[in-house]
This record gives sequence, structure tokens and C-alpha cells, in this order.
Amino acid sequence: MRSGPLLFLALVAVAPLGAQEPSAAPAPSVLTLADALKRALAANPGIGRSRADVDAAQSEVGVAFSSILPKINFKGAYTRNDRQVTFGSGKDAVTILPENDWNYRLTLSQPIYAGNRERKALQQARLSVESFRQGLRNAEDVLILNVTADYLGVLEAEDLLSVEQKNLDLAQRRREQAQVFFDTGETTRVDLLRSEADIKAAERRLAGARQTREAAVGRLRLDLAMEGPIAVQAPQSLFAARPSETDLVAAAQASRPEVVQALANLESARLEVAKQRNARLPLVTADGAWIKQASAFPADQYAQLTLNFSVPIFDSGEIKGKVAVAEDRRRQAELAVQEIKQSVREQVHQALVDLETAEANLRLSTEQLAASQAESDQATEFYRAQELTALEAQQAATSLADARRTVASSKLDRDIAELKVWAAAGLLKKTVPLEGAP
Repeated sequence: MRSGPLLFLALVAVAPLGAQEPSAAPAPSVLTLADALKRALAANPGIGRSRADVDAAQSEVGVAFSSILPKINFKGAYTRNDRQVTFGSGKDAVTILPENDWNYRLTLSQPIYAGNRERKALQQARLSVESFRQGLRNAEDVLILNVTADYLGVLEAEDLLSVEQKNLDLAQRRREQAQVFFDTGETTRVDLLRSEADIKAAERRLAGARQTREAAVGRLRLDLAMEGPIAVQAPQSLFAARPSETDLVAAAQASRPEVVQALANLESARLEVAKQRNARLPLVTADGAWIKQASAFPADQYAQLTLNFSVPIFDSGEIKGKVAVAEDRRRQAELAVQEIKQSVREQVHQALVDLETAEANLRLSTEQLAASQAESDQATEFYRAQELTALEAQQAATSLADARRTVASSKLDRDIAELKVWAAAGLLKKTVPLEGAP
């Protein structure tokens, strides 16, 4: 009698669980290249660290500037003595040592002249800010290059997916044709089995293409510091008209962050030499104070002003040694500028050579694809007419599949090579679409 109600309650309890549908996958975030670049520049942790370095260097400028500004301090003290000493008596009594002694003073310190060393230190701090800004710009260029390359990598992976799907469709059509020939007794079962093996191979390559796309999307997610699936859109036009090699080299040597950093380091080294030499000049400071104290001797309150003057006479060669070290650092900075300028010139040249090679490979692979397509079409017709064997038709299909893959990878290689040319010239941020980027 009790089994009926219990069974009913059990069904009611289980029914909602069985009615639940699996949660739908989140919709992918559709990004254009400009959207991806703007997000990367705003959210990438590496760029955030570089911006923090610039802010810290800017704060150092304030510290350097404060060295030439006046310093005001307030000091106080309280002393309990075991006795009180008074000079004189009556109205003429003057307390020399109070039992409860206290004093406080307001002091002012102002540097007047130090051989312009403070001004040179301030200029060095400002050059340091510029160096960190160029470091930020270099980090942004590297990120733009990586994001664009990974973005194009996703597009290339999608092209490979399309290629492998076409190859799978072709293998399935060949399998259907082989089935027809086998059913009519015009071919052996070997041809049918070979076509089925081709289908499995095409399916395996299709799965590999999916994995390649997911890996490319994963790299892009890391660049953008975001989660979830991503869908990309092919850019309409990616690159502007390319200048001549001479113009690219001139732009690289004038605006590459590494070159600007090296020039800033050279100027800072020159300032360091002058700063160390100026250590031989006199040092003049002014100190002022207002004092209030318990003792009336010599007065219970008074003010004072002191002018300090210091000139190094003999320092056992310390200044000379520091100047020599600064001169060596300056020569190293000059050599670094020459080395970096030569390096960026060679980088531009090599990038152009790589681009020419990539363009030639793309052109040749496109021509190979056209020839393979014509060969595959004719081989298919001949196979249907039983003028070619299944093995010969398979070889033509394999050649077409390889040509399609080569074209897809050659397009990516060509675009990456073009990116590296603009990056070598220091013009990447001006070339890649960055409307509204910070």
C-alpha cells in the first residue's frame, strides 16, 4: 500500500533533474584587429608594468627637483637636570641651567651653488623618464607584433580548417565513386578500402587543424588578458604602401625605441662627466634658524643665518677617478649608439629580404595550387572514365591538398614578414589599425 505514494514522490523529486538541459556554450567574443589591439594595449599586464616604470621615473624627477628647493624643519627637546644654576641675584638673576630645560627651533636650509650638479642630476632624471617611455613604446611595439601575428594565426588556422574540410569532401566523393565502381565490378575492393583510408586521414588532419586553431586562440587570449571563446574577422586592408629601403632605414635609425634610449643614455653619460668635473667647484649653502629656549642665557629666543662655503683642495684623486669612470661610461654609450644604429639597419635589410622570399613563396605556391587544381580536376574526369587508376587519382588529390595547405601557410608567412618590416623600421604602431588606442 505504501509503495505507490513513495514511488510517486521519488519520480517528482527526480523529474526536475532529468528535465534540466545542458548549459549552452558561451557565445564567442567577436573581435576585429583594431579591437584586439586596443584591448591588448589597455589590459596586458606587461604593458601595465612598463607604464608603472614610467610613473616611477617621473616621481624620481620630483625627487631630483626637490634637492634644489629649501628644506624647513622643526626640532624640539626637553631635558630634566638634577639642579638649577642661576647667575646673579634678585632682578638681575639669570638662569644658566634650568632644572626643566627645553628648547625648540625652526630651521631653514637652502642650497645656493653646487657647480650646477643638481641641475645636471635633474636633467639626467628627465632623460631617465624618456628612456622608460621608450621602453614602454618598445613593449607596445612587441605586443602589437605578437597580437597581430597571433590574430593572423587564428585566421590562418581557420583557412586550414577550410582546406582540410575541402580535402575531406574530396575524399568522400572519391569514396562514393569507388563504391560505384566496386558495385559494378569495375574495380577491386582495394580501391574502396584505399578511399576509406583517405577519408580517415582527412578526418585526422581536420582534427589537427581544429587543435591548431585552439592553440592560436589560446595565444591570442594571453595577449589580450581575457577569457572565453574568441571569433576574429579578417581585416580589409592591413598594410599601407611600403617605403623604400632607404626611407625605412632612416626611420628606424631616427625613431626606433632602442635608438632613442641609446641616445638618451649617451646624453646622460655626458651630463655625468660634467657633473663629476664640477665637483671641483665650490659648494655654497645657506642655513637659517629661529630658536626658543628655557634658558635666558645668552637669550631665551634668537635667530641666526649661516652661509657655508666649501672648496675641495686635495681629495687624493677621488674626483679625478670619478671623472675617468664617467668618461669610460660615455665612450661605452657612444659605441652602443653606433652598434644599435648598425643593428637596426641590418634588421631592416634582413626583414625586407625575408619579405621578398615570403612573397616569392606565396606566388609560387599560388601557381602550384592552380596547377594542382587543374591536375586534380582532369584526374577526376579520367578516373570516372576509367582512364586512370585509383592510385593515380589519389596522388593528384594528395598534391592538391598539399598545395592548399602551402598557400594557407604562405599567406601567414608573407603577412608576418610584412609586419616584421614595419616593426624593424619602428613604424608598426603607425601602420597597424589602432584607432582609439591609448
